[in-house]
Amino acid sequence: MEPVHTPRPHVCVLGAGIVGLATAWELAQAGVAVTVVDRAAPGQGTSGANGAQLSYAYVQPLADPSLWLQLPKLLLSPDSPLSLRLRFDPWQWAWGLRFLAACRTSVSRRTTGRLLALAAESRTGFDDFMARERIDCDFSATGKLVLYADAEGFAGARRQLALQRELGSVQQALAPAECAAVEPALAHYAPRIAGGIHTPGECAADCHKVCQALERLLRARGVAFVRGEVNRLRMHGGRVATAQMADGTALQADAFVLALGTGSPALLRPLGLGAAWRVPVYPLKGYSITAAASAQPGAAPVVSVTDAARKVVFARLGDRLRVAGMAELTGEDLSIAPARIAALQATARDVFPQGGDYARAEPWAGLRPATPTAEPVLGRLPQGPANLFMNTGHGALGFTLAFGSARRVAAAITGSAAAPAACSA
Repeated sequence: MEPVHTPRPHVCVLGAGIVGLATAWELAQAGVAVTVVDRAAPGQGTSGANGAQLSYAYVQPLADPSLWLQLPKLLLSPDSPLSLRLRFDPWQWAWGLRFLAACRTSVSRRTTGRLLALAAESRTGFDDFMARERIDCDFSATGKLVLYADAEGFAGARRQLALQRELGSVQQALAPAECAAVEPALAHYAPRIAGGIHTPGECAADCHKVCQALERLLRARGVAFVRGEVNRLRMHGGRVATAQMADGTALQADAFVLALGTGSPALLRPLGLGAAWRVPVYPLKGYSITAAASAQPGAAPVVSVTDAARKVVFARLGDRLRVAGMAELTGEDLSIAPARIAALQATARDVFPQGGDYARAEPWAGLRPATPTAEPVLGRLPQGPANLFMNTGHGALGFTLAFGSARRVAAAITGSAAAPAACSA
């Protein structure tokens, strides 16, 4: 009697950023046939030139009780790192109200715990991937320093540190001189800060290079890539039957993963699933510059650094320095504002004056798919199609959480008994 060959399940992953590609990787490792679809080349969107930090232990949500006191300055100051451009957009207003409602101690503590758990899973997944494939992505594990400009901000950071220690994070509060000892490039700047939080186990890498490597490895394993825009999901019998492309092509699969970042809600609305309370993903626009790092010893940082007050991060990527920050609620707008780039250049010159060639730095803007609480939306939606799985809403932590989210979603699709409960916003 001839053996019966059961066909492999086929999953269509919509989205070729780091989250979608990591999902495709985990599914391919599980023996699933995978097709990845995106209108852009892999890694070209928000994964292209993000902050580059892998912040596994530093996951404090933007929605924090301390934000209430800062809100007038943050919203009214022309050089504020947080900017709101009000639009005639009910989606923006609904998201903003939920964000303000999340600025409570109980919500922040709960979210921190969940994000730390997901980040730990993600670290394991990314470490496994790197150990196996040994890709070149300017990876470093030199730790992270978060700097605080005043005593009040530093006191709040120490409270957050105490919470994260309870949840297993290894961090330490440092005096200004101790910050300069950890990162000598801060020697001139240390007298101007109140202190810093040091997380020695944090990492950095070039997310775009990781995406390029994933594409190459996935193609070698038989994963198909389709370039084009999906404009509709068609239903049949309570399941997604096809992903309808703009050119009229219909892609069939046994299951679909929605990992399109800020584009995810638009595909859900025609299904009656895109209401703001279900998938509250809204674009938080961020900027970055990438400069050639100075070769002078002690000029450019080796440790990843975050300026908490200005919400700007610095990450060393080989012979380059990535400087990223800002959060603008401006809708689907990818234009690069010269004033924002100038602000990043000014901050870089202030903190690391000899750190890089900032005048010739490459500018970039991207849209972070943010939820009000900072928790991503993972897995099936309540009352949603049985074969539709979410993997979206990671905000500024997309790179950090990508492999953990991918493992959870892949486990849910394949029916793994080890699949943990999914986060939801």
